[in-house]
Amino acid sequence: MLESLLLLPVETQIFYAVLGFSWTVYLWEAYLSYRQRSVYRTTTHVPQELGKIMDPDTFEKSRLYQLDKSNFSFWSGLYSETEGTLILLLGGIPFLWHVAGSVTARCGLGPEYEIAQSLVFLTLATLFSAVTGLPWSLYNTFVIEEKHGFNQQTLGFFLKDAVKKFVVTQCILLPVTSLLLYIIKIGGDYFFIYAWLFTLIVSLVLVTIYADYIAPLFDKFTPLPEGELKTAIEDMAKSISFPLTKLYVVEGSKRSSHSNAYFYGFFKNKRIVLFDTLLEDYSPLNNGGEAQPAERDEAPSEPKTKPKNKKQGCNNAEILAVLGHELGHWKLGHTVKNIVISQMNSFLCFSLFAVLIGRRELFVAFGFTESQPTLIGLMIIFQFIFSPYNELLSFCLTVLSRRFEFQADAFARGMGKASELYSALIKLNKDNLGFPVADWLFSMWHYSHPPLLERLRALGDAKQD
Repeated sequence: MLESLLLLPVETQIFYAVLGFSWTVYLWEAYLSYRQRSVYRTTTHVPQELGKIMDPDTFEKSRLYQLDKSNFSFWSGLYSETEGTLILLLGGIPFLWHVAGSVTARCGLGPEYEIAQSLVFLTLATLFSAVTGLPWSLYNTFVIEEKHGFNQQTLGFFLKDAVKKFVVTQCILLPVTSLLLYIIKIGGDYFFIYAWLFTLIVSLVLVTIYADYIAPLFDKFTPLPEGELKTAIEDMAKSISFPLTKLYVVEGSKRSSHSNAYFYGFFKNKRIVLFDTLLEDYSPLNNGGEAQPAERDEAPSEPKTKPKNKKQGCNNAEILAVLGHELGHWKLGHTVKNIVISQMNSFLCFSLFAVLIGRRELFVAFGFTESQPTLIGLMIIFQFIFSPYNELLSFCLTVLSRRFEFQADAFARGMGKASELYSALIKLNKDNLGFPVADWLFSMWHYSHPPLLERLRALGDAKQD
């Protein structure tokens, strides 16, 4: 079998190697998910060590939620892998490229206008992805998330949001791609350096403007009101010299009852964003089961009523502990380290791309026998040829992320917030229906955060010390 494959043309070998590796990764992921689903199915009672932190009712709810999510992930993953395989086998990429060429030709642009054809191709490809992914997204939101009490959206809000996301994505993606392709075209022998610098600048700009100009297109951001919590956060930031300039609360409750918090910004201009679902005193989901409209300007029939009988979010002391953990990432340099790793990887990939882009057999392997479009080269090399490297890098970053999470927990503990973080982690796990029992192999491969029990043990030891 192997000898027969080696006798095939190199283009065919490349094609089947890419296809084979893709299915190998899929089967590996499916095996890991099967192991974790077995945990969900068989662990029906609260383990003894969890008895003091999780009641049987919440444990059962989280088990069923995660089981539903895992089953959904299996079918959506199988569909995605099958779709990708059929696209490759049936020549979907060169077909779409020719369709894009027909569109530009109708506008009076010939093959020499490769960038214009590339932008049409990209638009059609993202539109295809959005349309084929829509049923899965609808099912996930309005069946699984709805069933388990997380969804806060109406269908009208969801569809309007999906259209808005598509338009905003195109407004960013198309100009950035056209400039990148132009730089590669005119950059000469050192184009990969210029391309890397361009993507670095774009990523820094997007990180800087996202929360101020892009995120508000989708969610409402309001300054955290004056009061005890705001004062305490500002005092904590000053105590570690964190250059906090603004504190926002984002109206995440109109989408989901899941909670989160993050900070962003560069140099002396840092902002902290808290989801309203994280704040016990601000979460609309704690207002005695009052109806919460998914969008303020929707028709009266649109608002969605979500009765809640549980207290959502954390108290002020616990929020400070959570932020102590997040600020620990900054103080310990985790953010900078992640940026450095990302940019080193980006530079390496562009350097290898410069070596491989001239290899005609890579294009022929995927059906491009008459032309070698730069955008297609980027897709083939970054998405297909680099896939083994990308999988290895992803695993290494997952391991590093878990290490960073333990360090950030230890930082919050050093600030005297071990007890508060301990209780906050339990509350957040309960609010988000996280299942605290994990298969060791699934956890090792997938979890960017340590399992709840491991984090609690570390904090618990600190409390005893």
